[in-house]
Amino acid sequence: MSVLVVYFSFEGNTKLIAEKIRETLNADMVELKTSKKYPTEGLGKYFWGGKSVVFGDKPTLTNESIDLSRYETIIIGTPVWAGSFAPPIRSFVNDYKIKNKRIAIFASHGGGGAVKCFAKLKEALPENKFIGETAYVEPKKNPESIDNAVKWASGLL
Repeated sequence: MSVLVVYFSFEGNTKLIAEKIRETLNADMVELKTSKKYPTEGLGKYFWGGKSVVFGDKPTLTNESIDLSRYETIIIGTPVWAGSFAPPIRSFVNDYKIKNKRIAIFASHGGGGAVKCFAKLKEALPENKFIGETAYVEPKKNPESIDNAVKWASGLL
């Protein structure tokens, strides 16, 4: 079964999990990159990130085009920003009009949870079959997240 892991990572937490999932499933992987640079320190990063989510920003992706027809399953990873998924994920969903795929989603967050994030992402991808979701609290600081990601990924296929 062909699997693609697509993710955006701001501080490396989502990337850490994405890499473990890719390794576990021998999947292809794409890290979404944008032309827009985000503030990385202080209150500015929270203000800017929250504003971007609230206003539904869709930053331009700089990745090469992805041929999604090659994949049956797409695993999407995002940090949680203002209770939602990060704007580059919104761009990916908007640009690719994903339909009829098996979708699994994972998120990293600082402790606020991912329930709303998952609901919003599912709403943005209505014509797909969701096969799993999971969240990780600051994976770079919590090594057990790696084991949990491997177990979760192993159960998807």
